[in-house]
Amino acid sequence: MFELVFTETAIKKIQTLNAELSLKKRYKAFCKTLAYLENNPRHPSLNTHKYSAIKGPHNAEVFEAYAENNTPAAYRIFWCYGPDKKQLTILDITPHP
Repeated sequence: MFELVFTETAIKKIQTLNAELSLKKRYKAFCKTLAYLENNPRHPSLNTHKYSAIKGPHNAEVFEAYAENNTPAAYRIFWCYGPDKKQLTILDITPHP
């Protein structure tokens, strides 16, 4: 199991998802994705893969996980390992372009 750590950017996005009634379905999918990340960041339904366009804190590799799939503007979660062992940092939550 991993402990999830959130950046301020991620926290603001989570609050927006939770607050807007029209985004409740996406918020539910996001919460389910977090549960998978906590237990197994390589869970097949997450479609986790490296995201090389950005680097995380201290030059850490960044990964992308799917919160939604086959949905217009499907949400993605960007995360990296650390800062400590058995921790994942949620960097951002964004809709797929």
